[in-house]
Amino acid sequence: VQLQASGGGLVQAGGSLRLSCAASGRALSTYNMGWFRQGPGKERGFVASITKNGESTVYADSVKGRFTISRDNAKNTVYLQMNSLTPDDTAVYYCAADEGAYSRYTTRIKSRYDYWGQGTLVTVSS
Repeated sequence: VQLQASGGGLVQAGGSLRLSCAASGRALSTYNMGWFRQGPGKERGFVASITKNGESTVYADSVKGRFTISRDNAKNTVYLQMNSLTPDDTAVYYCAADEGAYSRYTTRIKSRYDYWGQGTLVTVSS
């Protein structure tokens, strides 16, 4: 599967953005999906994940209550709605696909994911 992330850009603190991750080559419903981000000088870290059927989600504590992950398998697309953005959210955001069994305990681990998109840059100004 190929993943294409989009929707990044420059936004003021307090603003919102919606990222999209479009899949091609294989049905998105085959995969649990995750979003990760890598800020300046930081390691890539977990943001959110969602099961294949969209019934279960997990969020990093830093984004809980502000970000929402969702998916539309008919459109082969996963979304990340980001609200109340702060400068600390500035990062390159990556979507990733996991074709294994979903686990709330391991979904945060980068090595769980088999395929990665190219990333989209989100910059939040103060």
